[in-house]
Amino acid sequence: MFVASVCEAVLTTDGLRCTTGHFYVGLEMTSILGSLNASTLAVAQVAVRMMARRAVRPRPTIPTAHPGAPMNVTPRGAFRAAAGVVLALALAFAPALRAEDGKIEILWLGQSATRIKTVTGKVIVVDPWLINNPKTPQQYKDLDALGKVDLILVTHAHADHFEDAPALAKKNNAKIVSPAGLQSTMISLGMVPAELAYRMNKSGTAAPIGGNIKITQVHAEHDSELTWTNPETKKRETHFGGEPVGYIIELENGFKIYHMGDTGVFGDMKFIGEFYKPDLIMIPIGGHFVLGPKEAALVTREYLKPKYAIPIHYATNPFLVGTPAQYMEALGTTSTKVFPINPGDKLEF
Repeated sequence: MFVASVCEAVLTTDGLRCTTGHFYVGLEMTSILGSLNASTLAVAQVAVRMMARRAVRPRPTIPTAHPGAPMNVTPRGAFRAAAGVVLALALAFAPALRAEDGKIEILWLGQSATRIKTVTGKVIVVDPWLINNPKTPQQYKDLDALGKVDLILVTHAHADHFEDAPALAKKNNAKIVSPAGLQSTMISLGMVPAELAYRMNKSGTAAPIGGNIKITQVHAEHDSELTWTNPETKKRETHFGGEPVGYIIELENGFKIYHMGDTGVFGDMKFIGEFYKPDLIMIPIGGHFVLGPKEAALVTREYLKPKYAIPIHYATNPFLVGTPAQYMEALGTTSTKVFPINPGDKLEF
């Protein structure tokens, strides 16, 4: 009688077990396996099976005290191979996978300004207008209060979306993703070093900071001129700021945020909803320059159909009179959960 040379090895928190019952490698792997998610555990299982095929050789069984009982042996080759595979996988994947079991944190700071903490701890700031934003809580007017920023997304060149982006980028050595024309203008005016002005364009998807975080620019119905005061002449100048965009932000666990920036209604919002399927939208509702409550409700209900919505871009000036209450009333009964939060509030998903 011989032990089979090919077995169906499975990993459990008890160790490596051959499902045929022919051998068992009693590895103390509870802490290691606890750090692996289902997909990586499956990879580990495949790797162990391959190693087991090589390591387990036909060998005579040893009589047991109970004839007919399943035979348990611990081939050293299988033990070493399996331990090596699992340890390598754990070291390579455990830190990221533990983080992927974490939460996504959304901090809204008034108007369009948003800080996103991803499941692996990366920090993305969208439309940083903080120091002169009347709705930003006082503590966040100090840019250091945001913590280490890994990436900045700017939807367009207007001051109430862009003003603090250059300073924040230089403080953190963080790239600014912006409309292509704005990217060029920032470099030409010396606002940021060229290596911090990340270039992409609408419909393109990029990974500026890696880590399986994907950024897609989509259309927005607005404008995007850049007005600033020339530090040499002290005169105000207006420069090309590219075309406005929104962002589909896909995080490490597949959760998608559609930050709409400033926009009115456009028909391709339906395509965005059907193709990108955002889980959370951050939607302007103030009116006058952007969607009002009724238009925002229509877009949410008929075009985008997200799981969650955060109303933004209202109450920072006398023109932006739309309110979350009006938006929710216009939205009516829907499967979308609306979070009418205040600047400085945080949400976890």
